[in-house]
Amino acid sequence: MSLSELVMSLELGLIYGIVGMGIYLTFRIIDFPDLTCDGSFVLGAAISSILIKAGVDPFLSLIFALIGGALAGALTGILNSFFKVTDLLAGILVAFMLYSINLHVMQGTPNISLLMSPTIFVTNNLIVLGAITVILIAAFSFLLNTDIGLSIRAVGQNKRLCMNGGVNVKWMVILGVAMGNALIAMGGALFSQQQGFTDISAGIGTIIAGFAAVIIGERVLPFRSIWIKLLSCIVGSIIYRIVTSLALHAEFLNLKSYDFNLIAGLLIIIIMAMPGGRRKC
Repeated sequence: MSLSELVMSLELGLIYGIVGMGIYLTFRIIDFPDLTCDGSFVLGAAISSILIKAGVDPFLSLIFALIGGALAGALTGILNSFFKVTDLLAGILVAFMLYSINLHVMQGTPNISLLMSPTIFVTNNLIVLGAITVILIAAFSFLLNTDIGLSIRAVGQNKRLCMNGGVNVKWMVILGVAMGNALIAMGGALFSQQQGFTDISAGIGTIIAGFAAVIIGERVLPFRSIWIKLLSCIVGSIIYRIVTSLALHAEFLNLKSYDFNLIAGLLIIIIMAMPGGRRKC
């Protein structure tokens, strides 16, 4: 693996580490198996790209992408909390509807090129992504240690106890899913700017990449502090990208680029099968 390929793996690791943080918020903290992520990832990319094309500052477009992802996640939470749709089905429904919504945001075109447009990546991509990652970890660590954040975390541990304690469980679930999808949409926006394009199918496999970051990170940094949990998603994502890239470049394995999904799936299975690696999904 060349130096440029290693740098690319690190960049993708940081981007999908942010996605992993979103997956961690829904799957682990509020115990909500959310499948909205494939759609919210593309939604963030689409919002950022179309705003950049319209002349909006690339950094400002990230904020709008984050808000768009939060709204998509909130819709999933509302379907579950107020319309009694099961968590899995609510996520599937919203992700299904987001395909059409994303095409509307992209003005009917399946892809948008940003090659001739300004992006946040004007100097060293790793420095920019590293700074954004640190800011997000700090912000969400602080938020999850506030009264509202602690209520969200408590809901994931015991909903009935929270209800008896006066916590509005429905709104905490909605807020938690919104926060998770906001991070995932942010990852999508960063991905589109880093790659120089947005494609309607870019979200395929998002949940696998995010979940891989979570479970690998949990094995590498098995600590209880919330900021370390968020950091572990970044570390896990980077390890995941480097390992899969090394496997693809191992000549004795004779693997092709289209074997990436096979390698990723096997890697996740191996990690989960390791002693102490099985955790509640």
